[in-house]
Amino acid sequence: MAHHKSAQKRIRSNARRAEVNTARVGRIRTFLKRVETAISSGNKDAAQAEFKLAQPELQRGTTHGVIHRNTVSRKLSRLTARIKAMA
Repeated sequence: MAHHKSAQKRIRSNARRAEVNTARVGRIRTFLKRVETAISSGNKDAAQAEFKLAQPELQRGTTHGVIHRNTVSRKLSRLTARIKAMA
């Protein structure tokens, strides 16, 4: 257990941030899963609509430091390519 007041506060704030970040990562995963299911269903319009909703959510994750920007860029690029490949 921490003995200094600042260390105790840091433990509390880290726990709060971890909770928020976990929720944010889960939200990102949900949006990605929606795009994946739309792609697998074969409906290009639905896939594009879900992608448009997922894109800002992923960018927000980058802004808040939850997920690396290159990871987001890679995921968006691959999803775009898969949606374009749908006939």
